[in-house]
Amino acid sequence: MDSPVPPSHSSRPAEPPAAESHAADSRPAPPEPRTRRRDRHGRGMRGPVAPPQVPLSTSRADTFRDLVLDSVERLERHWPQLADVEFMVLDVPPSVPGESVPLGGSAPAEKDGPARVVVYRRPVEIRSKSRDERALLVHEVVVEQVAELLGLSPESVDPRYGQD
Repeated sequence: MDSPVPPSHSSRPAEPPAAESHAADSRPAPPEPRTRRRDRHGRGMRGPVAPPQVPLSTSRADTFRDLVLDSVERLERHWPQLADVEFMVLDVPPSVPGESVPLGGSAPAEKDGPARVVVYRRPVEIRSKSRDERALLVHEVVVEQVAELLGLSPESVDPRYGQD
């Protein structure tokens, strides 16, 4: 007569005897995992809020950088020497106790680098309420810093300075 095989010493449990195996087959099988096609409310899968080409998907820093680039392009048409100037956007200016917070700065060319104009994003954003107001303020800051760099008045750099 055949006797059941004693369990081995492996980590796997021994198979149940034939009688118990038959009882296990009568239980319903667990449902197979299915791919989820809709969310639980039936509205479809979530996607991006806006496609990449829509302005909603651009960050505030990118939008601000675009405002500075637009202003620089306007000035470069009349001042070709600005092609050698490096325009930068920094979030905040260096902290100097007792002084007002600048909106921008400029540095003349040095032997190891080009002239630089810096616009500080956070101070400009704080002082402007709307996108149009921010664009005007960015342009004024860029014009002022270019004028300082060239040794001219802001009105001579951009005749529309201060009129908008």
